[in-house]
Amino acid sequence: MPLAFGSFTEVCETAAMVVCPLVGTEQGVEPTCYSRNVEVGGTLLFQPATCFIHIVALIMTAIMVYHIRTKYTAVGRKEILYFFYLYALDEILAIFLDSAIIPTASNVYPWFAAIYMGCVAATFWCLMLNGFVGFQFAEDGTPVSLWILRLSTLFIWALQFFISIATFKNISGFDPLKPIALWIMTFIFHLLCVVVYVGAQLILVVRTLEDRWPIGDILFGVGFFVIGVVVMLAFSVTICDAVKHYIDGLFFSTLCFLLAVMMVYKYYDSITREDLEFSVGSKAAVWEVKDPLLASAGPAHALHSDDGHASASGKAGPSNYYAASPGGAYPPQGQQGGWGEGRY
Repeated sequence: MPLAFGSFTEVCETAAMVVCPLVGTEQGVEPTCYSRNVEVGGTLLFQPATCFIHIVALIMTAIMVYHIRTKYTAVGRKEILYFFYLYALDEILAIFLDSAIIPTASNVYPWFAAIYMGCVAATFWCLMLNGFVGFQFAEDGTPVSLWILRLSTLFIWALQFFISIATFKNISGFDPLKPIALWIMTFIFHLLCVVVYVGAQLILVVRTLEDRWPIGDILFGVGFFVIGVVVMLAFSVTICDAVKHYIDGLFFSTLCFLLAVMMVYKYYDSITREDLEFSVGSKAAVWEVKDPLLASAGPAHALHSDDGHASASGKAGPSNYYAASPGGAYPPQGQQGGWGEGRY
């Protein structure tokens, strides 16, 4: 695999990364083989197949965000949304940079590339912090938890942005011919964030949950991520030559990264559940009453759901479930949400 410490030359000769026109040599580094461009309305678009995957990623992210937002009481709901918002921002910027809608020779290209590099680093950092939400070091959804996530993510973005633009512009001692700091933030920092997140989630599943199936989601996500990196760095030229320049390794790596992000969603969805007693919905629900005091009311005791119709014996609708508890208090003994039934 062409990966030398502190050097983008070997990497960029294999894969057309966003930073490649700006580092390595005075004119940047051109990949040995890259996918064909297409002309749309008089404008040349590079990496058309990869841009299609970026658009698919935006659609899939919108779907995942929608489903997470409907899990009103799930643990870490607000925190994980920031990760998906950042990923969507990465994909939007990648469309403009990979396709050369913003030309590499443009004066603004280094600035947009620096913004993109900062957003990618912030995305990995946000994912890592989400790995600790389940441990409840700070209660999820509270201002403390959210502001720690926001401020630290903003700091990582600013740090990567500064390192990137300083490297591209050859200022403050950063050299585009020897972009060691940028290389560390691009490869080692990203890998570290993934390793910490995966390790934290494995500990969470093994020590806290009864269900072991979420480990499969984690392993699939890691597998897709590793395949994406390997394909981009080791097999991009081989793929490009084999399919006559129609696609290259960047296409498959972008697809694999999308699948890895989807597995993050699948994992999150598998370990969180709705506390239906607290959820808000437009449909009237009927739930089984497990409180022994309510159950002792006998078969003749009927409770009414939101639509005004009597439900079956031992059932209660969401609007009167609170009132049915002794003294109007909720939750009843033994019915708290949280780390129940092998999930949180």
